[in-house]
Order: sequence, then C-alpha cells, then structure tokens
Amino acid sequence: MGKLTIYMYPPCSTCKKAVKWGRDNGIHWEEVHIVEHPPTAEQLMQWADENNLPLKSFFNTSGKKYRELQLKDKLPTMTENEKATLLSSDGMLIKRPIITNGVTVTVGFKEEVAQATWLD
Repeated sequence: MGKLTIYMYPPCSTCKKAVKWGRDNGIHWEEVHIVEHPPTAEQLMQWADENNLPLKSFFNTSGKKYRELQLKDKLPTMTENEKATLLSSDGMLIKRPIITNGVTVTVGFKEEVAQATWLD
C-alpha cells in the first residue's frame, strides 16, 4: 500500500475521530488541510473513477455552503467536470475526511470501512 494521505479540516469532529483512530492503529499519514489545500479536480475525477464512486458522493451535503449554493437542485444537471471543478474550488464543499493512498479512497469516516480498507 502506498503512502497514506488524509484530507481533513482540523475543527471537524469526524476528522478528529479519524485521526484518533489512525493514531490508535499505528497509521502514519500525511495530514492535508482540505480548506487550504483541496484536492484538484483531476484528483477527484481519478479517485471517483478508480473507486467506482459518483462525484456527488464527495459533496458535503450537510454543509452550509452546499445549502447556500442550492447544490441539491443544481447537481443533477451539472457535468462531472463541473462537479469536480466546483469541489476543488472550495474544500468546505467536500465531505471529509478523505483518506487515500493515491489509488484507493474512502470518503467520510466509518470505523468499520476504515478498518477493512486501511488495516486488513
């Protein structure tokens, strides 16, 4: 498995949970502040493609920005390219944390998924 990177937002409680889980399991990863350094549109498209995930699964649907931009109504008519570009333009729009080894990616944090993906 390649080097792990976690895209996270430090104040985010889910991100804190993921970081604690990683520490408790001896995982060493590079922490990237998702708002200061969001993944590029190309990275997002590649991750979605290689992991058979729809790009819409990368959106933080419970975020304030998501509601402000009325994305629930706009996403269905946007192209994949438009979605990826929008996501990469603002880390607050991205569901977090994202953990990746460059190929495999998990979006959000569920301990059982993290366990199965990153430890087994």
